[in-house]
Amino acid sequence: MTFTIVLTPDAENDLAVAWIASSDRPAVTTAAHQLEHKLAANPLAAGESRASSVNRVDYVLPLGFTFDVVVDDATVYVTAMWLIS
Repeated sequence: MTFTIVLTPDAENDLAVAWIASSDRPAVTTAAHQLEHKLAANPLAAGESRASSVNRVDYVLPLGFTFDVVVDDATVYVTAMWLIS
């Protein structure tokens, strides 16, 4: 099953802030694409759980991100992103 990836407005803003702040903008762009593919394929195997098994955190350098998995809808909501320097 392939999951749909949705960035919340906060996560979209976080990504824009990370991209602007980064000294390596192509790396941020590449990481964003990689995380989308990673989460679409198998989000429950990505990263580690937080508050529950469906609330998770992961890293694709230079980005960190939190996300929620809604298995019944086959949707992943990326809720926050940050630049790891």
